[in-house]
Amino acid sequence: MTDPREALQRLPAVDRTLQTPEAAELTDRYGHAWVVAAIREELDEQRARIRAGEPSIDLSELVGRVRQRLAEQGTPSLQGVINASGVIVHTNLGRAPLSTAAATAAAEIAAGYSNLEYDLPAGKRGSRYVHARELLTRLTGAEAALLVNNNAAAVLLALAGLAAGREVIISRGQLVEIGGGFRIPDVLAASGAQLVEVGTTNRTYAADYERAITPDTALILRVHQSNFRQQGFVHQAELAELAELAHAHGLVLVDDLGSGTLLDTAPYGLVHEPTVQESLAAGADLVTFSGDKLLGGPQAGILVGKAELIARLEHNPLTRALRVDKMAIAAMQATLLHYVRGEAERKIPVWRMLAASAVELEARSERLASSVGAAGWQLREGRSMIGGGALPEESLPTRLLVWPYANPQVLAERLRAGSPTVLARVEDGALVLDLRTVLPEQESALADRLRALLG
Repeated sequence: MTDPREALQRLPAVDRTLQTPEAAELTDRYGHAWVVAAIREELDEQRARIRAGEPSIDLSELVGRVRQRLAEQGTPSLQGVINASGVIVHTNLGRAPLSTAAATAAAEIAAGYSNLEYDLPAGKRGSRYVHARELLTRLTGAEAALLVNNNAAAVLLALAGLAAGREVIISRGQLVEIGGGFRIPDVLAASGAQLVEVGTTNRTYAADYERAITPDTALILRVHQSNFRQQGFVHQAELAELAELAHAHGLVLVDDLGSGTLLDTAPYGLVHEPTVQESLAAGADLVTFSGDKLLGGPQAGILVGKAELIARLEHNPLTRALRVDKMAIAAMQATLLHYVRGEAERKIPVWRMLAASAVELEARSERLASSVGAAGWQLREGRSMIGGGALPEESLPTRLLVWPYANPQVLAERLRAGSPTVLARVEDGALVLDLRTVLPEQESALADRLRALLG
């Protein structure tokens, strides 16, 4: 058995490693400090292995491992994924993919200077919040609009700016938890507002809200159940009822739609999701919703409603901490323009996926399978999930491309590990691909990956 002390002594020193031609090449690519750090990290790891009983490695092998370590460290951890899971608004995969126009707009603004906060006609400082305002008010009918960095931020800003130190009334059936463990009561507490719960978990009436109103009440908050459903013996006060009650007592009504949509979802075979326009028409003073779910744009929180309230929030100090950046604003403008032009279903990926028919998906699946050329594939009926805190439990009929495989889990792992990364499903002992969520321009790359693994 090799003496660990001798094996440790045989490990090449940092200086000796740096003198090799291979290390010099790595230094040119990554810089001296980074290469030295990688060599030391690898040597530390090798010392631990030797003490655990493993043999020492020579200089050539050490340099090879340092090269691999640097390659891994130099590859960004955030990377593109081909989503063949069939979950349209996939939170873990970045939710809504942007349209080509939105992605181009963000890249162009990112690559140079812009009039983000510069009023070009006046030749002086301007506001970043004007850029999407006109489009949002045109589309929703609201008096004014404001962008922040996500919907949780929009709710936090509304509560902090309009109800800090005062009471906010909410139904017990709406004290929801959103993704990542964040809860509405926690957001309320962080805003400085005082939570007043009314009703029961399953049934809350307008009278419950009315009995809870005191001189310290600032607003009524309605939280739409965008990521769960209550069924059976349930009741929630209608938004119009809450609007009438709030305005009779001089209170503000805030409607948190969560996902939020500008289009009716019913024509796509889904349950009707309340639109932003409907909430405003029902009397909500402020409506908050996400930019990167059913809207199909970049991550953002959107507030639309009364101009006086939006102005108060825009000048709240918290707004600066929650502000949205120039790339998101550019992408949001381009996304909203699709709606203004009436082309959302054709141009915005989320709506294009929602509109795709089972017949269309079957044809795409057959073309892909034929391109891959591997035997044994099958087509199976299935369901695509909407996902992402939007339309809970709602799904669409789809066609699944199925490859029976001895160990489908291993194949799914290999697809996730390669480049481009592919996320598939494993069901009933087979690898399952749902092309509803695969962008058309990704099909060729997906076929290449499948040929490499199945061929």
